Amino acid sequence: MLKRSPMRNGKTRVTFSLPADQPPGSVSVVGDFNAWRPGRHELSRRRNGLRSVTADLPAGCHRFRYLATGDVWFDEPAADRVDGTGSVIEV
Repeated sequence: MLKRSPMRNGKTRVTFSLPADQPPGSVSVVGDFNAWRPGRHELSRRRNGLRSVTADLPAGCHRFRYLATGDVWFDEPAADRVDGTGSVIEV
């Protein structure tokens, strides 16, 4: 799930959320906005039964994927589009 919140500085705060237990283990959002570095945007468990992380993204088109424990890569079905190279969000 993705939530977008415009910021006064022209960026958009994007919250990436997943169920707390699916997939098991740790999950990071890895994309062009963090140089594709795992662990920079690792999802944390919340009291509402989800785990999430936020990233402040500049205007434009951004590619990303999730990376879970065990080298499991997967895409975000709620992204603006998903193609052969991953998920895409436009902010």
